[in-house]
Amino acid sequence: MEAVKEAKPDTTERKVLLVINCFLLSVGNCGGPLLMRLYFIHGGKRVWFSSWLETGGWPIILFPIACAYMYRSRTQPTSENKLFFMKPPLFIAAAVIGTMTGLDDYLYAYGIARLPVSTASLIIASHLAFTSAFAFLLVKQKFTSYSINAVFLLTIGAGSLALHTSSDRPANESNRDYVLGFLTTLAAAALYGFILPLVELTYKKANQEISYALVMEIQMVMCLFATGFCTVGMLVNNDFKVIPREAREFELGETKYYVVAIGSAIIWQGFFLGVIGVIFCASSLLSGIVIAVLLPVTEILAVILYKENFQAEKGVALALSLWGFVSYFYGEIKQTKKKKRAPETEMPSVSNRLESV
Repeated sequence: MEAVKEAKPDTTERKVLLVINCFLLSVGNCGGPLLMRLYFIHGGKRVWFSSWLETGGWPIILFPIACAYMYRSRTQPTSENKLFFMKPPLFIAAAVIGTMTGLDDYLYAYGIARLPVSTASLIIASHLAFTSAFAFLLVKQKFTSYSINAVFLLTIGAGSLALHTSSDRPANESNRDYVLGFLTTLAAAALYGFILPLVELTYKKANQEISYALVMEIQMVMCLFATGFCTVGMLVNNDFKVIPREAREFELGETKYYVVAIGSAIIWQGFFLGVIGVIFCASSLLSGIVIAVLLPVTEILAVILYKENFQAEKGVALALSLWGFVSYFYGEIKQTKKKKRAPETEMPSVSNRLESV
């Protein structure tokens, strides 16, 4: 695929889009694992079904795509307006990444089924290290002292949570299941750390202009293929036949079983749309940092909702994560100011040279 410049929105619009996508990412990143764990705590046992719910809400994206189409119909000539802009090469790339996302969904769901939220979140936080490494290799991500400091602080913050994870280990969990849950969750973190920069690379190498409307199309195709991957797993595992019986036996009741399932699908869709939106407005590194900084928030919510223990290490992790987050954005502000000052410093030198001629 040929490299092409992305159709970045203007500064104000970019900031608004970034805030909106960070909000979607935050809600999905905190709410998704908690709802998934709720499903398993109260009698849910279908890992493939749980992984399917992570991307099964993809038809929701059709609504904003349709709204964008109607808006363009009023502002652009009919001949130039299309419902879908995606070309075959970009479609294939999104399909491949979507299939990889489906595998990542299964690995993550398998880990959540066997580990406490605090332990699983800790392991998932390691994806930031993978994201940083792959971003450097795939998209030549430039690191400043502030971004390096942010990655370091967020990693240390996540690591501090490991000091008392043994106390959160389920009493009825076998050693084999616990180890498998640990390894699959770590594999999910590594794979997603690769997927984020791969999405950014797809934007950069696409042979067409990347707009936010096209970003939503990419999200839809990725989730469609991820859902297809998980659907095959559900068919092989006979999940569709078992779901009605599992709903009747769910500890919170049959109605709440379906509420949890539908709520999970909606919230996870916000997470994935937020991820690729942040990558579009900023970078895969920032997307990874936002996910990592929300780790202690998920921990605190788990303490409140599931009565998990709140050790001092979780407070330390929260403080370090916020420090890393502030460090990153302070560095970004300084870089922006430096770029703005550059033209001003160049102008006098140009005029001086003209005067000397």
